[in-house]
Amino acid sequence: MIYRRFMLLLVALLIAILPVTAFTPKREYTMQVNVTQAVDWGAGAQKFADLVAQKTNGVINIKPYWSSSLLAGKQTNWYQAVADGAIDFATESTMNACTVIRPFNLFSLPFFINTYDNVDKIENGKAGARMIAEMERGGVKFLAWGENGFRQITNSKREIRTPKDVEGLKIRVVGSPIMIDIFKQLGADPINMNWGDAVTAFQQGVVDGQENPKGVLIGNKIWEYHKYMTIWNYLIDPLVFCVNSQVWKSFPPDIQAQIQEAALEAGEWEKALARAYLDGDKSLKIFKEKFKDPRDPENLFVIAPSKGMKITVLTAQEIDAFKEKTKPVYDKWIPTIGEDIYKLALEDMK
Repeated sequence: MIYRRFMLLLVALLIAILPVTAFTPKREYTMQVNVTQAVDWGAGAQKFADLVAQKTNGVINIKPYWSSSLLAGKQTNWYQAVADGAIDFATESTMNACTVIRPFNLFSLPFFINTYDNVDKIENGKAGARMIAEMERGGVKFLAWGENGFRQITNSKREIRTPKDVEGLKIRVVGSPIMIDIFKQLGADPINMNWGDAVTAFQQGVVDGQENPKGVLIGNKIWEYHKYMTIWNYLIDPLVFCVNSQVWKSFPPDIQAQIQEAALEAGEWEKALARAYLDGDKSLKIFKEKFKDPRDPENLFVIAPSKGMKITVLTAQEIDAFKEKTKPVYDKWIPTIGEDIYKLALEDMK
């Protein structure tokens, strides 16, 4: 008994005085990004990687892989790839994970969120917390929110001010089931195709329009194909900065804190870049004054008209008409999203 106690005491003493095994990082941590650095989303991913290297003094090296190259272009597989450990980090779209994390479809309820204040209230509120918990349950650690942006509609046929104006238009959409339901409810013909095929279809006149956020519209020079743009904020595409849960647990606490800090800073910076000129001067001030960033974010309201586009900004009353028209989408999708999360989102926005 005395010997056993002595050995237990010795072990405890050794644990207390011996140094902890040194953390050995991987030479490179992979990061999935669906876009390139040319758009706000990609710029935010690069910002995150740069900040992690800076805050960890080069200990952690995150390498972004652009255009879903790690997934052979199959962007909707990103969540499972990170959860399985095939990819370490991701700066990715919630829309591209909504078939797995169904509460993410909340952001795609048509004309539901509509303002940046509401986006922030939901992400930082009870509904956002529930979404994060659902995401983390699958093996992916959430780090911060980013933003691809509110998606606007453009077309080559006519100005869009009412639901009637959308009827009959062939609209290119991403492969999101709820998005297809929205455009069918509006009387359009939604067509799921990749961007390269869509450009050819625009040029040939067999597809009339598309929908995307500011960064993508400017990055892809949408004015080369379409004359009309409507600002209607019909749904938002938030981003998540995240990491495989086991990779996260492999980092010592100080490294975890530095990566978390980098993600929050990159997320706020990227949001300010994505929102610049779309919320008055609020986000532009954050970008310029808080982050002291010398670059000039691109102004959609200057660039697009200078290229010959007509921009129509819908009034609250005009948006209400679209929301009324798409009510059946709510009836179909709220059970999938979760009635409880929908109600929490309503509380958050109040």
